[in-house]
Amino acid sequence: MKMLSTTLRSSALAAGSTLRRCLATHAPSYEKECSSITPPYAQLIEKLEHVRELLNNRPLTLAEKILYSHLNDPEKSLSGGGKIRGENYLQLTPQRVAMQDASAQLQFMSAGLSRCAVPTSIHCDHLIQAIDGAESDLKRSIASNKEVFDFLESAARKYGIEFWKPGSVVDSHTPNAGGLGLLAIGVGGADAVDAMTGTPWELKAPQVVGIHLTGKLSGWATPKDLILHLAGKLTVRGGTGRILEYFGPGVANQSCTGLATVANMGAEVGATTSTFPYTENMCAYLNATGRAPVARAADKAASMGFLNADEGAEYDEVIEINLSELEPTINGPFTPDLATPLSKFGSFVKEQGWKDELSAGLIGSCTNSSYEDMTRVAELAKQAKAAGLVTKVPFLCTPGSEQIRATMERDGVTNTLEDVGAVWKRDDMKGEENAILTSFNRNFKSRNDGNRLTMNFLASPTIVTAMAFSGSLSFAPPAGQDLPTEGFTQGNTDYYPSPTPEPQPETEVVIRADSQRLELLEPFQSHFGDRGLELPPLKVLMRVRGKCTTDHISAAGPWLKYKGHLTNISENLRGDVNVAFDHDRAAGETETDTIPAVAKRFKARDQPWTLVVDDNYGEGSAREHAALQPRFYGCSMIVARSFARIHETNLKKQGVLPLWFADKADYSRIGSGDVVETIGLADLIEGRQNAAVKLKVTKRTGEVFEILTKHTMSEDQLKWFCAGSALNFIRSQMS
Repeated sequence: MKMLSTTLRSSALAAGSTLRRCLATHAPSYEKECSSITPPYAQLIEKLEHVRELLNNRPLTLAEKILYSHLNDPEKSLSGGGKIRGENYLQLTPQRVAMQDASAQLQFMSAGLSRCAVPTSIHCDHLIQAIDGAESDLKRSIASNKEVFDFLESAARKYGIEFWKPGSVVDSHTPNAGGLGLLAIGVGGADAVDAMTGTPWELKAPQVVGIHLTGKLSGWATPKDLILHLAGKLTVRGGTGRILEYFGPGVANQSCTGLATVANMGAEVGATTSTFPYTENMCAYLNATGRAPVARAADKAASMGFLNADEGAEYDEVIEINLSELEPTINGPFTPDLATPLSKFGSFVKEQGWKDELSAGLIGSCTNSSYEDMTRVAELAKQAKAAGLVTKVPFLCTPGSEQIRATMERDGVTNTLEDVGAVWKRDDMKGEENAILTSFNRNFKSRNDGNRLTMNFLASPTIVTAMAFSGSLSFAPPAGQDLPTEGFTQGNTDYYPSPTPEPQPETEVVIRADSQRLELLEPFQSHFGDRGLELPPLKVLMRVRGKCTTDHISAAGPWLKYKGHLTNISENLRGDVNVAFDHDRAAGETETDTIPAVAKRFKARDQPWTLVVDDNYGEGSAREHAALQPRFYGCSMIVARSFARIHETNLKKQGVLPLWFADKADYSRIGSGDVVETIGLADLIEGRQNAAVKLKVTKRTGEVFEILTKHTMSEDQLKWFCAGSALNFIRSQMS
C-alpha cells in the first residue's frame, strides 16, 4: 500500500475553542529536521480563500478544506457550481508519497525522470517475518531478502527517496496517519507515480460522513471498540466513496494513537480515509516524537481556523455515537464488520455451534501497536502475574516501530509481557478449525496463517490479553500511558534515513538478470490498435460469486516475496479458488486447470478475456497486484455488481475497464465460456453526450442478448484506458 497524503496537520483544538499553546509534558531529548513534513500552510490557506470565493463562501467541512486547498486547478475541478461531493473529479497535488514495496519503484523508473516531484519514502518491513525475536528475525530477513532490499536502497539513492532500512518497523498502513490529522489515502503504485512525477492525481470528490462523538470512554472500552462498533453500523461497503470526519466533544478526549487506531480501521468499511480536527493530544505527540516544528506551524494554522470544520458545515450523513455507552466489541470471523458486543459474544459463539476456545491471542500489527496499547496490556499482565497466572494460549506481541520497541524495552514493558508468556511467533494450525483473537484490522479467510479454517476475531488489545489469560474479564480495566514519562527513545537510528536526500543519478539500480524476485515491467499494450474503439470479443474466464477481497485475488503470505516480479507472482491469481474451465481447449489439454494456467492459455491464443464479479469486488488491502496480475494475463474488462474504491482505481490505472451492472440481476445471466462484446464504448471514449455502454452477450448455447452497464470513468481515465495504462499515458505526455 502506498501513502498518498495530501497534508500533514497537527495540534488544533475542537471547533469553537480558544487556541492556546500545547505544553508538552513529555518533552523529547531530540528535535528532528522537519522541513519536508511541515505543510506550506500559508500557501494552502491562500488557495482555500480562492476556493471559498468559487463556492460562494459556504461553510466547509474539514475534509473539504484539506482537499480543496490541494487542488491543482480550482476552477477546473469546481466548475459548474452545484453539488461537488460525489459528482466532480478533483485534480489534486499531494504533498508526500510513502511506499512499502517495489511495484511503485518499478513503474516510476519507466517514466524516465531523474528525481521525484514530491518528498517520497520507502518502507520495507513487510518482508520481515516474526519468528523468535527482533534481532534474529531481522538478520534472517536481510539475508533472505537481500536482493529486494538492495534494489529498494539503490532506487532510493538514485532518485532521492528516503529509505527506511529494514528494522525501522515503520507502519505502512496508510490511513493510520489520520491519527495525526493527515488526509492519508491508500492507493496503488500507479497512483503513487502520479504524485512522484508531478502529474495531478485524480480523485472523485468523496462524500463526507460526520461522526459526532459525545461522552467519554470508560471501563474496558477503548478507541478500538469505537471503530469496531462503527464497522458494524456501516458494513464493509458503507464508507465507499466517503471520508469519515469525526467531530464533537468526544474527539478531544482521545489520545493521538487512539485516533490512529480508529483511522486505521476506517479502510475496513471502504472509506477513502478518516480525519479528525486538531487536538492538544496531537500536539503533545508531535512534541514527544521530536516534531515540534510541525506542531508550531500547526498552532499558527489552527489559530486561523484551518484545522477544523466551519461552523454550519453540512455533512452527507451524520452518525451519533455516545462514547459513554460503548462496551467492548468483538468483530468476525472472516469479515471485519460482523460486530458483537462482548456481553453477547458468549451466546453468539454458542448459537453458531463453535468451540468455546482460543488457539492464540495476537496484539500489535499496524492497528494497535502503540506505547499506550502496550502499557495498557502490560498493566493487565502485572495483575495476572500477581494472581499467579500465565497465558493459557500462545500470546504474541508485536511493537509498532523501532522507537516503540526500544522504549518498551527501556521502561520494562517487554520484560513484563515476557514474564507472563508473551512470544514472537505462533505455530500455525494447518487444516484445522480453530479460533484466534487479534487486535489487527483485517480477518479475511487465510489472511493470518494461510488456513481457511482459522476464525479470526478482532478486538482491542486489552480484550485479547484478558482472553489469553482466562477467557473471562476478571481483571480491573487497565489504564495505558499515552506518552512515556521519560519521552521516547529513538532506538537504533542507523535504520532511519536522512531527510530530503538529493538524487545520485550515477547510482546503478540493482536487479540481477536471473532474479526470481525482481523484474523490469514491460508496458502493457493498448487494447485497440487499428481496430476501432470497441473491445474485441472477450471470453468470460469465470464468474466470481460472493465476497472477493484483494487477498482472494492475489494471496499474501509466501507470495509477497514476488511482489517485484510480476511473472512469478501472477502464478497465484485467484489462488483460493484455483480452478477454471477452458471451453475451447486444444487436443491434449484438460477441461479444467488452475486459474493462472487457463489464463495463460488464453494469452497464448491472443484471446482477451473478462471476469464477472459480485458486490464490493476487491475490498480489503490496496494490493495493486490484484489488478496487475489479471492485466498481465490479458484481462481487458471486469463487470461487477459493485467495486471497492481502491481496487477499481487500480484496474483503471492498469488499463482494465471496470463496468458496473445497471441491473445487478444481470450478474447471474453471464457465465464461464460466454463471449461478451462492448457496444457504445467508442461513443464514450469520443466524448459523445449521454453515451452508454452495453454488453452483447453470446451464451455458449447460442443465445444472444444485451445488457446495460454503468461506469465511473473520467475523461482522463478514458485516456489511460486507450493508451493501455495510466503510466503509458503519462510517459507519452513527457516525451
